[in-house]
Amino acid sequence: MSKKNPVATILMENGAKIVIELLPEAAPNTVNSFLYAAKRRVFDHHAIERIVPDSWIDMSYTGFRKKEGQYLIPYESRLHPEITPPDTIFGCVAMGGYGELGQAGCEFFFPLRDCPEHKGIYPVFGKVLEGTEEILRLKDVRTRPVEDFPYDVAVNTPVEPQVIREVTVETFGEAYPDPVFVDMDASGLPLTWKRFREGKL
Repeated sequence: MSKKNPVATILMENGAKIVIELLPEAAPNTVNSFLYAAKRRVFDHHAIERIVPDSWIDMSYTGFRKKEGQYLIPYESRLHPEITPPDTIFGCVAMGGYGELGQAGCEFFFPLRDCPEHKGIYPVFGKVLEGTEEILRLKDVRTRPVEDFPYDVAVNTPVEPQVIREVTVETFGEAYPDPVFVDMDASGLPLTWKRFREGKL
């Protein structure tokens, strides 16, 4: 019998659910990282931090405001150059990154459009099975700009907090290892994590 892929359920405070099939064959270390964070409740009770209408919904840029979420993993394309990454399109879920520092450990996002510029950089590690209507609702919520953001990008955050109540995972009896990590002492912290720890975000 073939192995079933793990499934994650994001339960929002408004009762909506986003159900994701994780794709270990497409991004094994990234899937291990998501599972690692979910088991440690990193995502729970977090207000979504960035919405770029018609582009993507970033769940966090501060490591989910928990030190346990502020870790980096190597870029999937460097760990597994033999894997052809899936296209980044609406209906998938992908993981962010911080240039030469490494890939975000658990800061995932939902693309709202085709993003060919992300292919091989921000790995697709899952596909949405249920809840696209909630993603589309989030796309249209009212936002306000984040002032003094440390990177040269426009950042808008929801005016009314859009909170993840909890993220649960079903691995169907399969054991998944902890991810391969980046040495944080050698790499340093992303600027947003530094600013958050300083109380400036």
